[in-house]
This record gives sequence, structure tokens and C-alpha cells, in this order.
Amino acid sequence: MSYIIDRRLNSKDKSAVNRQRFIKRYKKHIKQAVSDAVSKRSITDMERGENIGIPQQDISEPAFGHGKGGVRERVLPGNKDFVTGDRIKRPDSGGGRGAGGGSASDAGEGMDEFVFQITQDEFLEFMFEDLELPNLVRRQLAASETFKLVKAGISEEGTPNQLNVVRSMRSAYARRIALGAKKRRRVREIIAELETADGSILVALQQELEELQRKLGNIPFIDDFDLKYNIQKKQPQPTSKAVMFCLMDVSGSMNQRTKDIAKRFFILLYLFLQRNYEKTDVVFIRHHSTAKEVDEQEFFYSRETGGTVVSSALKLMQEIVDDRYPVSEWNIYGAQASDGDNWTNDSSICHDLLANELLPLLQYYCYIEITDRGHQELWNYYEKLAEQHGDAFALRDIEDYADIYPVFRELFQRQADKQKHSQLAGL
Repeated sequence: MSYIIDRRLNSKDKSAVNRQRFIKRYKKHIKQAVSDAVSKRSITDMERGENIGIPQQDISEPAFGHGKGGVRERVLPGNKDFVTGDRIKRPDSGGGRGAGGGSASDAGEGMDEFVFQITQDEFLEFMFEDLELPNLVRRQLAASETFKLVKAGISEEGTPNQLNVVRSMRSAYARRIALGAKKRRRVREIIAELETADGSILVALQQELEELQRKLGNIPFIDDFDLKYNIQKKQPQPTSKAVMFCLMDVSGSMNQRTKDIAKRFFILLYLFLQRNYEKTDVVFIRHHSTAKEVDEQEFFYSRETGGTVVSSALKLMQEIVDDRYPVSEWNIYGAQASDGDNWTNDSSICHDLLANELLPLLQYYCYIEITDRGHQELWNYYEKLAEQHGDAFALRDIEDYADIYPVFRELFQRQADKQKHSQLAGL
């Protein structure tokens, strides 16, 4: 037998195991870098990879140094500076620190020059880690494209990968017992007779014993007849079909900065749905004084603007739900972003539409108010909905780009993690 040991050094980014171990070790720094990157990037550059820098103090390795005191013996090679009897100065403490190439600075703490790159997939994985659509329910069993293999019995024919080892060994054991029971019983009788037999009877018994033992030894341990195989069949599984309505205010009160923040939030939401869920529709609605369903390109890049009537978007959302998304088949979600400004008396209409028409149909609805001037009237009406509907309705405010990602994580945090944090907060 030959053993081959690969002693080649791992070149850069070639060892997947070492890379995953490294990423796990510095997970905190990577998540912070991802959060910072989201607030700095343009909406067209949201999903590429990222360079991650690790602070110097966090990558330093432990080292042994020479402490003061103690008795040590050293053997020195011949030299021109010392002779027998000379006293050699003890080395300073901290020896063995290695030859660092860093230079002095009066600018405080910095970043180590070690920087590594995470891929697009790794970036998105850290961005959306521990996030989920709240209250997602499995629906629509008919015409399901998702199947699960389930056991459907035992067969004597099948492929090796379907072999049922326990049932096969049980069958082999039963067969050996059945074929050898009579012979073993006769063997025990002969052994008992040998104690008193002599002469020709003894020889005959010994010959019979040898023949029986030979026959018992010829019984195969396992035979083709013993092999049993699992039968599996496909069982249709309910699919989690969901639709997300993205409602964005593009009225004249929304300046370029607030619109850009809203677009960044919806870009995160769109990437999250694309990466984590297969059967998810996204409906884009832009509104000012009137609302319109648009495609992805127009939603993020159109420059159309006008007055502000928020209820127009909610009415259009209700029409689309009634027309295309029956509640019995779809999990329905909504996300709305606005600066909070609204036409006089329209905020109360929005409250009534959500409370009486939409929220009874929705799994979850979240409202984002982008403003640095304090909450508007629409926020006050939506606060009442949040108090009445608990986990099905959430509202958050965003003042700056740095708030986008933390708010997004709060809104779509995994339910188990959210409950755990709530319990810890209660303590």
C-alpha cells in the first residue's frame, strides 16, 4: 500500500478550508466592513465583493519573551569581543519579538497593512445572514414543483445506494438459523454422546460431527436472497410563494438625498429576496399624486415627480392583490419608504386602508420614514397601527446613509433571534 502526502505550500486563496477558518475567526470585522460598505456604495454597485482590513492588534500572534531574573546557561561561539571571565549583559525583557518592519507614528491607532478580498457571494452572505421574511407560511400544495423523497416500503430489488443494511442482516441471520438449526441440535447431541462412546461408535460419531461442522461452515453468511432495498417515492411539498410590494414616494418633497436613501433600502430588499427565496414576486410602485406600477429599471432610475398623495399607492396595491395574488396561495408583504409629507387629511385615509383592507391580508408590512426634521403626521397614524398589529406591522426612521443597513436588519431579523434579544432586553 502506498501513501501520498502533499507537502506543497498553499498558494494565495487556494485552500478553501483555511480561508473559511480565517473568515470565521474574523467574522466580526467582516460584518462591520459589510455594514460600512453598504452606506458608502452607489445603488449600482451594491452587490460586488469588498476589501476587508483587519486592525493590527487583532491579528497579532502570542509570543514568548525573556523575563528578568532566573539563572540561565548559554553556549557562545568564539568571538573577538569577550574572553573567559567577562560578564555578559542580560538581554532586555521582551526578546524574541521578531523583526518587525513597522515605522513610528504620532497618529494613534491604524490598520495593519494586511487586507484581503471577499467574493460577491461571501459579501451577500454576510449582508443577509440571519435574516428572513417574517411570518412566512407554506401554501399552494397543488401544482407544486418541490418534492421530497420519502420511504415507501422494502423491496428485494434495488441499487446498492438503497440497500437497507439492518433488514438485510436480519434476513441473513434468520436464514442461517433456519438452515442450521437441525444440524446444530445434532452437533450438541453428538458432543454429549462422545463423553461415553468408545470403539467404532466413537469413530463414527467423530466423522458425523466433522461432516455436520463442514455443512454448517458452508452456509453463506449473507446471500443474494437476504438483500433488502428501500423503496422511495416523491412526495409533493407545499411551496412558500410570496410577493413583496415596494412602495416608494417620489413626490416633490423628496429631495435627491432622501430618494437615494429610499432606493438603497429597496436595493437591499431586492437583493435579499433574490438571494434567499426562489418563488418570490416583487411589485414596484412609484407614487406622487398618483401611483403607477413600474418595472425595476423605472422604479430605480425614473426622474418623474409631483405632488404627494400616499393613499394612491395603497389603493393600487389593494387592486393588484385582489387581481393577481389570492391570499389562499400567496404570502403578501409590503415595504413603504417616504419622507412622511402627505396631502391634508390623506394620512387618515392611509390608516383606514391599511387597518381595514390591507393588513388583514398581509403577513408583514414595514414603513420607513426618511427625514431629519422630526416625524410627520403620517408617522403618527402609522404608530397607532404598530400598537394594534404587533409583529405584523413595523415602522423605523432613517436620518442618514449609515442607518440604512442597521434598520434593514432590524426589520427582517430572524424571528427566533428577535425573540432572544427581546428576552435578554427584559432581563
